[in-house]
Parts: sequence; C-alpha cells; structure tokens
Amino acid sequence: MNDRPKRIGIILAAGIGARLKKSGIKPLIPVDNIGLLLRTIHSHEIAGCETIVIVLGWLAKEIKNDIVSKYSGRVHLQFVENSKFHLSNGISVLCARPYVKEDFLLTMADHILDEGIMKLVNTHISQKDGATLCVDYKLDTIFDMEDATKVFAENQAIKFIGKKITDYNCIDTGVFIGTDSLMDAIERVYQEKGDASLSEGVQVLADAGKMRAIDIGGCYWQDVDTPEMLSHAEKLLCARTHNRKIR
Repeated sequence: MNDRPKRIGIILAAGIGARLKKSGIKPLIPVDNIGLLLRTIHSHEIAGCETIVIVLGWLAKEIKNDIVSKYSGRVHLQFVENSKFHLSNGISVLCARPYVKEDFLLTMADHILDEGIMKLVNTHISQKDGATLCVDYKLDTIFDMEDATKVFAENQAIKFIGKKITDYNCIDTGVFIGTDSLMDAIERVYQEKGDASLSEGVQVLADAGKMRAIDIGGCYWQDVDTPEMLSHAEKLLCARTHNRKIR
C-alpha cells in the first residue's frame, strides 16, 4: 500500500535560456514535436502529481499563454512568477514555497525524462526532514560531462554535489523528491549570500546527513541547454520510439 500523500509538483522554467535563444523560447522549444515544458508536465502526471506549480520568469506571459492554450490534461497548473530570475535557480524554488504544504516533486523544465524515472518517483517517500535526488551512475552515457552537475554518493547518502567537484560517482538528473527541509536549506543559503542555487541547498542537507540518492538504473534522461544537447535529445527520443515500434 502506498501511504504517500497527494503530491505537488514544482517545475522550474524561469531562466532566460541564453544558449538556446536562436531556437526559440526555451520552455516552448519542441523536442520530437512536443514542447519541453509540456513534456515535463506529462512527466509530473506519470509521477502522480495532482497540482503542478510552474515557476516562470523570462517571458512569463508568453509561456503561460502557450501552455494554457495547449494543455488539456487533468492536473491543476499553478503559475508563479519569479521577478529575480536573473539569480540562481534556488530562488525559483523558494517562489513555489507558499503553494507547497507537503512533500513535492521538483524538476527542471528543460530535462527530458524517461517514464521509468517518474514511475520510480511515484512510489518514493523522502525522510521527513530530508530530500532525495535521482542520480545516474552511467557516467559513460553523459552527453556533456563538463556541464553536468556531479554527485558523490555513498550507501545511498549524498556527500557532495556541484559542477566543479572532481571526486564523483554519479550525476544529478534534476529530479528531486523534497520536503520543507530542502526549502529551509535553500532559504538559509539565500539569507547568508543574497542568492542560492538548488545544489547549494542540497549540499546543506548533505552536510547534515539528510540527502539521499536513488539510482535511475537503465532509465534515460537528457538536459537540454545547448543546440548540441537539443539535437542529441531529438536523436535519443527518435531511437527510443523506433525501438518500441520494432518490438
């Protein structure tokens, strides 16, 4: 029996997406004929979310209007604006806080996610005062290792996270199952520095021994930050669709 409460989803979609500007408004850019943000909303549906808080910033009105006109699913969409979208992504997480009363699923709008990851997340419950990150140990499959957020985990406990760490054994997929403690950790960094990334909040929990890792196993995912990543994501999805057809 699954005792998990009704889960709220949070999707971060506030950034400018400067490296993909020539391709269009980043959250609306189609990958295999479906816009990135619409794909992410569908991923949250698979994960069992009944409400999704979408944090917008750059071109918020245009993005909201496009999604409202195209989305016909069952999930309630709550749009929130981050006026400080020029700061790190942790600020977008904090913008969603007033709408989150229980544990939550947190993802980025620009990540292509295997349904298998979302099914894994659907049944997972984080510890009450901590959070969980889905990680990928398949280092040889990472398209752009330099851009990836690296993680060192031991016995399912995250010890270190960051783009620049040199001792790592897995990669951050951008899929989190969080609790209010993750919000508290990001808020603490923000109060100290005037800015805060999600990874910095995760590191605070990791230092306290409250950040767990889930291995996504054979599932796939792809961050879409550059034209090269976009092209790779297209090829990845096309290959997956072809494999399903011939089985």
